[in-house]
Amino acid sequence: MAERAVVLASGGLDSTTCMAVAASRNREIIALSFSYGQRHSVEVDCARKVAAYFNAARHLVFDLSLFRTIGGSALTADIEVPKDRSYEQMGGDIPITYVPSRNLIFLSYAVAVAETAGAHEIYIGTNAVDYSGYPDCRDEFIRSFAQTANLATRIGVEGGGLRIETPLQNLSKGQIVALGQKLGAPYHLTITCYDPVDGVSCGHCDSCRLRLQGFAEAGVVDPIPYLNR
Repeated sequence: MAERAVVLASGGLDSTTCMAVAASRNREIIALSFSYGQRHSVEVDCARKVAAYFNAARHLVFDLSLFRTIGGSALTADIEVPKDRSYEQMGGDIPITYVPSRNLIFLSYAVAVAETAGAHEIYIGTNAVDYSGYPDCRDEFIRSFAQTANLATRIGVEGGGLRIETPLQNLSKGQIVALGQKLGAPYHLTITCYDPVDGVSCGHCDSCRLRLQGFAEAGVVDPIPYLNR
């Protein structure tokens, strides 16, 4: 019997690669997505398609529109998304696209789902190499959260424990694309853009630029459309 795993699914490049890793390890996948008041709903639609592609046993979508009430981010408030920044600028201060406490809350939901489902692994596509400076993508945060989760749950205290799996943590975007290609990740079903127009990626935001850089480094053509490559 396959071991169960909860996979956080955003419909983007990294989470889809994570799901491909979980599938390659013969995990029974429970996909977990969030409608958190982000600028567009297309990423949730993509997450559904990716979960179906991998024959996920379940795909749960939680309504966390409270993030729009909290605001403070270009992804959840009427704040302009930065465009055409250099890679040096992306590696500077924490950008306005950071959503306060997003991964902290997402992982808390994932822990509750995992404990209920008897899953001992949670997969999340955090990455500390080619990323936009988000503090909740750092390895220090993941390790600290895993420790807290195991102290706070029955599965942690009596049930063998929880593991937060971050298979992309130390990979560049190019290495992530290469891994996904090897594992058959359906990148044609994904979107990574912060500010798409009618479901088409802008090609100008940090997320698009990092994604396109990753495909270029891997020597692979990105299969999705862009307003500007």
